[in-house]
Amino acid sequence: MCGIVGLFLKDPKLEPQLGAMLTDMLITMTDRGPDSAGIAIYSGAKDGLGKLTIQSADPAKDFKDLDGDLHEALGQPVTMKVKSTHAVLEVPLDQMEAARSALAHLRPGVKVMSAGDSIEIFKEVGLPKDVAARFDLSKMRGTHGIGHTRMATESAVTTMGAHPFSTGADQCLVHNGSLSNHNGVRRELIRKGMTFETQNDTEVAAAYVSQKLKEGEDLGSALEAGLEDLDGFYTFVVGTRNGFGVVRDPIACKPAVMAETDQYVAFGSEYRALVNLPGIEDARVWEPEPATVYFWER
Repeated sequence: MCGIVGLFLKDPKLEPQLGAMLTDMLITMTDRGPDSAGIAIYSGAKDGLGKLTIQSADPAKDFKDLDGDLHEALGQPVTMKVKSTHAVLEVPLDQMEAARSALAHLRPGVKVMSAGDSIEIFKEVGLPKDVAARFDLSKMRGTHGIGHTRMATESAVTTMGAHPFSTGADQCLVHNGSLSNHNGVRRELIRKGMTFETQNDTEVAAAYVSQKLKEGEDLGSALEAGLEDLDGFYTFVVGTRNGFGVVRDPIACKPAVMAETDQYVAFGSEYRALVNLPGIEDARVWEPEPATVYFWER
């Protein structure tokens, strides 16, 4: 049992409140997932710059002078903003892969949480309220985001096992449920060149979507293909640079509810995650249909 939340803003006036609204939604889902929590926030891209969000078990050591070391390695300016065990590096877009390679050499213990124009992912072990506080999630602004509270059932409670999982540029996925054929799908994706950090089935689902997008499919068709290729029971919420999508398996035994107004589209594992959103009393509220893809993009 896990908790999922998602919020896609139509009204730019709400963008300064995105982090606060998602944090409230996330904390409300604590009893569905007290082991760990995470959030992906999408904010405006800066011309010519990309973001690498990284995590370290020893941030005092790994983050010390890292921006300067990367600057020296790349020959390009690098800025770094540290948030507890995570840091966001801004590097020139054309140096993103070089930065990842240099990072692996300079700080081999550091893990990349996400990479892209606008995505930032923060996740850790602990109660959602504690995870939200250590990263100041309520102060973040952006256009859309997704979050997850985890109750581990099949793999260890670790930072890397927490959601969201990001396996492609500006892409991420959160999941409530369990996949029965993830080992076979993982082997096929490895043959296609994908790499994996964990044995978590959710990372396989994220990589599956990333591979489909890499092959030229849009988000809707990628999620529809997953209904044929991914066995098990699940609700997925997927974030991309331009929006987010939702899909439930054909049995749809995992709870889910959505709400839409002129200002936003919201998702929660339960309605109580949505009750403090502005204008919720006038929203169109519905339960997503089984085996049906919903997605919104700007």
